[in-house]
This record gives sequence, structure tokens and C-alpha cells, in this order.
Amino acid sequence: MNTLAYFEIQATDVPKAKAFYEAVFGWAFIKEETFPIEYYRIETENMYGGLLKRFAPTPAMGGGTNAFTCSIQIENFDNTAKVIMQNGGMVAMDKFAMAGRCWQGYFIDTDNNVFGIFEVDENAK
Repeated sequence: MNTLAYFEIQATDVPKAKAFYEAVFGWAFIKEETFPIEYYRIETENMYGGLLKRFAPTPAMGGGTNAFTCSIQIENFDNTAKVIMQNGGMVAMDKFAMAGRCWQGYFIDTDNNVFGIFEVDENAK
């Protein structure tokens, strides 16, 4: 019961954020026409989320994360990192091993949101 089941991403430039996440992770975005705000449902392979217009100024770079940061499990860390960078993302924390578990790293999307990716690898060290 107490498990992560839904996530939301806020963005200043919604079309740009949508294009970024479509290109990097292949997520589907469905516009919610009945909502009183611009809102897109995000459909992934095993979880749902939302993308909406940010209601306050974007936090300044270098100010730390003021959010509940989510990490996305991917098949190949290096390939995904390359696609992130090609689509305007930046490295927030370089790839590192969580010994015996996975390769983990953190990135910044096109609207200064921090997110993580990880590749399961029991041989990571």
C-alpha cells in the first residue's frame, strides 16, 4: 500500500519538457481537456504521472533540490545519459555505483528539475 504510485513534473515551458521526456524515455502524454489548468497525464510502462505548468518561479540553479526526487529504471545508463544530454539535459551528479545493486546518476531537465536514472547491475562497484 505505501508505495510510490504517481508523480508530477512542473515545468515553465510545458511543450519543451514534454518533448524532452518523450525523446529520452518514450513516455506518452495525454492532455486532460476537462482540467481547469494545462495538464498532461504521463503514461509509462508501469507508473502514471502528470506534467503541468509551474505556478511559481523556477528554483535557482545550485540551490539544492526542494522536491521529492524520483529515479527512473532504465536498461542502459550510458545510452540514456547520452540521449538526456542530446535533448538539452545536464548532469547534476555523475554516474556512481551503488555496490551490488545498480549504477545511479542524477540529471537536470530543460526546466531545472532534478531526476535520477539507474541501471540494475549486481556487479556494480
